[in-house]
Amino acid sequence: MVNLKLPEIIRNYLALPLLLAMVATGAHAEVVVIVSANNHVTSLTAEQTARIFLGKTTSFPDGGQALPIDQIEGNAIRDEFYTKVVHKSATQLSAYWAKVIFTGDGRPPVELESNVAVRRAVAKDRNTIGYIDKRYANRSVRVILEP
Repeated sequence: MVNLKLPEIIRNYLALPLLLAMVATGAHAEVVVIVSANNHVTSLTAEQTARIFLGKTTSFPDGGQALPIDQIEGNAIRDEFYTKVVHKSATQLSAYWAKVIFTGDGRPPVELESNVAVRRAVAKDRNTIGYIDKRYANRSVRVILEP
């Protein structure tokens, strides 16, 4: 039998919901695709977005230049984005870019280290497009796709 004192039981009882909330919050991150609030694009399909991030097109549907910004490799939001939108795993994506680079047909998007860094870069340049955890979206950017 475990010998816990009443204050320990109360502390453990009160800490459990907090712990569960922290775990749930981290496990339910939602990726969203963003552009600058100054960009005229209001929505894109997953297919249009995938074409931009795979270097198959360099423009938005309205003809404006589209410069994709990636998150760093190993980032959970990056994995979620490529799984949901591009339908490629990290391994498949690496193989794809190795082939594209080898053939001289393109180069992968610039990588930034965090949701905040991507949001700031996208907010500053109306030609950029990125993806972040939905919790980091603010008025400086426009969510154009919620896969």
